[in-house]
Amino acid sequence: MATPSEYNEESIRSLDWKEHIRIRPGMYIGKLGDGSSADDGIYILMKEIFDNAIDEYVMGHGKTIEIKVSDHKVIVRDFGRGIPLGKVIDCVSKINTGGKYDSKAFQKSVGLNGVGTKAVNALSSSFRVESVRDGQIKVAEFERGALIKDHKITKTDEKNGTTITFIPDETIFRNYRFIHEFLENQIWNYSFLNAGLSINYNGKRYFSKDGLLDLLTRETKEEETRYPIIHLKGEDIEIALTHGNQYGEQYYSFVNGQHTTQGGTHLAAFRAAIVKTLREFYKKEFDASDVRQSIVAAISVRVQEPVFESQTKTKLGSAAFEQDGRTINGYINDFLKKELDDYLHKNPTVADALLKRISQSERERKDMAGIKKLANERAKKANLHNKKLRDCRIHLTDANNDKRYETTLFITEGDSASGSITKTRNVETQAVFSLRGKPLNCFSLTKKVVYENEEFNLLQHALDIEEGLESLRFNRIVVATDADVDGMHIRMLLMTFFLQFFPDLVRNNHLYILETPLFRVRDKKQTFYCYTDEERQNAISKLGGKPEITRFKGLGEISPDEFGKFIGEDIRLTPVIMRQDTSISKVLTYYMGKNTPERQTFIIENLRVEKDVVEAEKEELVAEEEAA
Repeated sequence: MATPSEYNEESIRSLDWKEHIRIRPGMYIGKLGDGSSADDGIYILMKEIFDNAIDEYVMGHGKTIEIKVSDHKVIVRDFGRGIPLGKVIDCVSKINTGGKYDSKAFQKSVGLNGVGTKAVNALSSSFRVESVRDGQIKVAEFERGALIKDHKITKTDEKNGTTITFIPDETIFRNYRFIHEFLENQIWNYSFLNAGLSINYNGKRYFSKDGLLDLLTRETKEEETRYPIIHLKGEDIEIALTHGNQYGEQYYSFVNGQHTTQGGTHLAAFRAAIVKTLREFYKKEFDASDVRQSIVAAISVRVQEPVFESQTKTKLGSAAFEQDGRTINGYINDFLKKELDDYLHKNPTVADALLKRISQSERERKDMAGIKKLANERAKKANLHNKKLRDCRIHLTDANNDKRYETTLFITEGDSASGSITKTRNVETQAVFSLRGKPLNCFSLTKKVVYENEEFNLLQHALDIEEGLESLRFNRIVVATDADVDGMHIRMLLMTFFLQFFPDLVRNNHLYILETPLFRVRDKKQTFYCYTDEERQNAISKLGGKPEITRFKGLGEISPDEFGKFIGEDIRLTPVIMRQDTSISKVLTYYMGKNTPERQTFIIENLRVEKDVVEAEKEELVAEEEAA
């Protein structure tokens, strides 16, 4: 047997397909996660199955897809052609097997590598495939990629198509849960990209008639846009765009029906082509940032054999279109140059409104130039990285580091809380930013306040998001405050800051709330940390007798040793999710604006949360007195 220091024939090991996927899941589905992030592995598993159903629809087979998600089980049923019955087992358990290598069968498909379904199979504790073709059905069942039951082909009255049922393996996806909002956004995107397709998800129908026009209509509100949505369609390209009043740029980009959340060559080409086209149309050399400020846009392209930068297909690499041998840059630029230019000439009112939006952005940028310069100088003098920020070693911008998606910035208030997190954090991937008191309520203020307010200015520099999310240094921004009234207020103030000035940070699922236990229940043998009163009651029942009950009234009361258990592998995070049809201005006006009867009613109805806490503390005191 080879020793650890030896490297010889015995050091070489061959893994079968399912072993390799289970040992190196990141190669196939990106990061694992517990479902609190939209790009966690459990959603990638669902997407891989759903992509196959979509490909059937795109090829003209089946107009309905049915999805059921209950607890941990996922069922996806399409009404396409069904997998050829003699190849059902091979197609879900044999790497590099599938119909998508024949470009004639699957033109411009998203799934080309024959890997996705096999990865779902290997990473599921239970996996079942059913294929119906012309009155016959073939069923096979697997556990963690291993075939456990091969059913014979039998007759059936069911319609043609394929049904996949799977349960993600809890030994790989620890403490996972499906979040409805993430699934719904994913399904809506599929609907917008496949106009005419009917998707039934847990009894609700999702349907789009006008594609990306519907996406932007759902995303924006008419009163918040500066002009009607421009909708342009070509044979392999569809674009929708408008400008609003919000800060930043907002894009939805897709390739062959795949939501490329990290963009890629097609999005870069689109952003450049918009600037070039509008400069030529207005015959003025606008600054690119002025043209794109406050834009809301969506682009979908279809290419043959797209080159993605990873198996999860979230970023498009270089690709060439077959049409006239043009690159994707040339194709998108030529399309916009003709179609957008024609549209603006035919719609002079829209052209005037767009020009006013660009001119406004130009004025705002010039007005802010001096303030930004002073703010940057103040940030340097404040010695940000020593006083306010306890930085980590790895950052989201480290493109070649597998741990970059684990990078986390905890925003906390108070020396004791920040001290506990700082002492116990993972210095590789976890950083801490310390607030000084409550932040300013920046509702209805202009971005000028970001530079004039020291706390906001330093926070912006710590995140490096002044010019957008391209240079964002941390994948997760976690608000870590006490679970009392003051802590909740700080949460609201921070969320207002991000929604007001950096909404893309929230839209792209980077903002979270840290959940820490309210109670510790223990005896001499066991300790339970409880996040709700229900968990506390269950812990008391398990221990029996009269256990010691401690209520944590603030983060500073939790010792560094204990805190390490709450920000490690078992960290509990609640994502701040923005639905596509959410109006930021209305949300902020409701929660952070002047008091209204509706908000007063909301506050009164939710006072029970504080009442529950008070009652729990009373019970704790009684228990302590009885123990004494």
